[in-house]
This record gives sequence, C-alpha cells and structure tokens, in this order.
Amino acid sequence: MRRRQFEDLVAQAFESLPEPFSALLDNVVVQVEDWPDRELLETLEMEADDLLFGLYEPGGFEAEGLVITTDPGMRLPDRILIFQRAIEAVCETPAEITEEIRKTVLHEVGHYFGLDEGQVEHL
Repeated sequence: MRRRQFEDLVAQAFESLPEPFSALLDNVVVQVEDWPDRELLETLEMEADDLLFGLYEPGGFEAEGLVITTDPGMRLPDRILIFQRAIEAVCETPAEITEEIRKTVLHEVGHYFGLDEGQVEHL
C-alpha cells in the first residue's frame, strides 16, 4: 500500500474515535514509519523478528506528522507511532489493513489515557 493511502487510513481511525476520547486527545504527534528500528526493539526488550504495530511515547517529541492539539506551543507533544510494514506483514487485504490500523490506534490511544497493557487488551 502506498504511504499516503496508509496515512489516510490512520487519520480516519483517529477521526472515528468516539467523542469522549477524541475531545480529550490533545497535543499528540501521529507518525507512520515502516518498521521500528533495532534500538527501539532493544529498548522494549523485543527480538528483531518480533512485530510491533504501534507505540505510544509520552512527551517531548518534535516531529512532523499529524498533530492533534488544541494548544500548540505549550509543551512538546506525546507521540504515537504506527508501523506500516509490520501491519502489512500480517494482513492480506486492504480491509484487514484498515481493521488492524483501527485496532492499533485504539490500543495506543488507550496507553495515552494511562491504561497499561493488560487493561488495553481487556478492553
């Protein structure tokens, strides 16, 4: 899938968040990258062949991407990374890619709101 099309699907996933959550989501940079780099995987104690679809990183990022904020300039934003090639590696159709993006976005937004891995998986 072309990057622009994938980024559009990510943007649509954020736009479709239910109102209580979308209204509270603030000062977040959303970026699409191909794969997580080796250093990131090592930091997360993951193996090189483990697939990581997304990651929420709190505060302090200057980056290009979709910035969701109501008050730019107050503090550096949090960041949500979505890894395109990792998602595509497990999906066979555009519909599966769209669904995995939606699930990944919801997962990372859950972390933004302070949920731990177990709580996010439960929901």
